[in-house]
Amino acid sequence: MFNAVLIEKDEDGTVTAGIKALSEEQLPDGDVTVAVDYSTVNYKDGLCFTANGGGLVRNYPHVPGIDFAGTVESSQDPRYSAGDKVVLTGWRVGEAHWGGFSQKVRVKADWLVPLPDGVTPRQAMGVGTAGIAAMFGILALEDHGLTPEKGTVLVTGAAGGVGSIAVAILSNLGYKVAGVTGRPESEAYLKSLGVSEIIPRDEVNEAIKRPMESARWAGIVDAVGGEMLARVLGQLVYGGSAAAIGNAGGAKLPANVIPFLLRGVNLLGIDSVMQPYENRLRAWQRIGKDLPMDKLEAMISPAVLADMPELGAQILKGQVQGRVVVDVNA
Repeated sequence: MFNAVLIEKDEDGTVTAGIKALSEEQLPDGDVTVAVDYSTVNYKDGLCFTANGGGLVRNYPHVPGIDFAGTVESSQDPRYSAGDKVVLTGWRVGEAHWGGFSQKVRVKADWLVPLPDGVTPRQAMGVGTAGIAAMFGILALEDHGLTPEKGTVLVTGAAGGVGSIAVAILSNLGYKVAGVTGRPESEAYLKSLGVSEIIPRDEVNEAIKRPMESARWAGIVDAVGGEMLARVLGQLVYGGSAAAIGNAGGAKLPANVIPFLLRGVNLLGIDSVMQPYENRLRAWQRIGKDLPMDKLEAMISPAVLADMPELGAQILKGQVQGRVVVDVNA
């Protein structure tokens, strides 16, 4: 027997969540069984606790948790053996499939990635989907020519999970980083991660004033979307790129085509759910190399399985700073 967070829906549609003892016979089909060490909390996890599962949950009862890291217990795939350390992000685990808020999981081998040398399961969940998405965004910007010599990189939603990891990696790589936040109390935290310029959210979270504004940003890592992304696209330098990672500020993009036509800017869509294995391996290897683990530690807040429903509600309200690491065995 092992413990997991189980979300259930009764006949009248009421959704409840709690810790339940489950048996291995209840695990879904898969190639690899993993003893989970740590998970984390993402916006999607919060949605899974809402009345309709945020449109993500297919079937009840459901175990949420879109990320996990742990140790292989058994494997029918030659790529993994008992004792291997692995990490999983994406592939709709925790949404359509059994998730990581559980002491044991069983998944397809193709969904796993070996932990890179020097990265522990706890650190991997300090990174999680938010951090790997940030790394995918940075890689895309680099692939489109971004270098520290090109100028300042803007990170929106800088105090959140994606933003925090992006700031720490970019500053470690030698970039000058400006961070957008609506939380004045986060200024010291952001500066400790490497932000050199704080941009109050109200300065950029409004409708476009002009098709193009003064060129300020060599690149953008955007976790907000909506009017903010539309606005800052017009502030990119000639040929600059924005990596679009999230939509906390809205899914609509009321943008203007002029920056694309006159400045040749690029809007790069970043998916972290269905990325091929080779891309995931590249990103995790770069994280092991380019993310300062002392800065990662400063982002982490600890949690246990019993905290999940409350933390899910908090992250939907934008009340979670940095990264939450969930010890599923505590």
